[in-house]
Amino acid sequence: MRLSSALTAAFVLLVTGTAVAQEYVEFKSLPDRFSIVFPVQPKVTETTFKSQFGSVLPARVYTGDSGQSRFSVTVVDYNNIQAIATEKAKSCPDGAEPCKGGLGAGSSTGAGYWKPDIEGAVMYATWQFVQRDAKVTLVSWTNMDLVEGNLVSLVNNKDKSRTSAGIYMHENKLYIIEGTAPAGYPVPDFFQQSVGWLDATGNGIRYMTIYHNGFPKPEIARRGGQGQGQGQGQ
Repeated sequence: MRLSSALTAAFVLLVTGTAVAQEYVEFKSLPDRFSIVFPVQPKVTETTFKSQFGSVLPARVYTGDSGQSRFSVTVVDYNNIQAIATEKAKSCPDGAEPCKGGLGAGSSTGAGYWKPDIEGAVMYATWQFVQRDAKVTLVSWTNMDLVEGNLVSLVNNKDKSRTSAGIYMHENKLYIIEGTAPAGYPVPDFFQQSVGWLDATGNGIRYMTIYHNGFPKPEIARRGGQGQGQGQGQ
């Protein structure tokens, strides 16, 4: 992966605050099938994530901070949500809608509301950003290597730090990519713009048309193992 000269300059200023360059890390996660540029080798933490309708899902958080700048990728695995939500629904009161949901194949509910949980995962994660104590400066649709998602930009009220985030759903995994830089530093757009997607062998992939999670996958164009994101507006 190669960063443009302008993007590299912004990165250097962001992670060091000086004119001295710092090595960055082109990180790949084979378990979660993504690549991204961190300022340092990230730490990985196993955790859980509560979905919009209350299912507790396995997740990993990748963090790599530099000075006062903070960078993280949270990956939430929705692949087993039907079984998790169905089991959870067994404990709800008789007759309650979440216990049964719609019975038809075209229903948008289902026991435990696992269907709308998957379909609305990106929107739900976006809503979590919007609810923060911050001024929202951008919420928009985007794509990265033609995987669709949302962008969010914030100015945090407490310290005027600036947050740039990208949220995507790929192969039933939710990716929440977030960079925050102190007031006066460049907006950390480089971080969420550097994400790429990997196949099972760790090679970078790019779709030929827009990827919508849950729909048939578009044809893939190989990217020579680089995995570099090429999102809208980049």
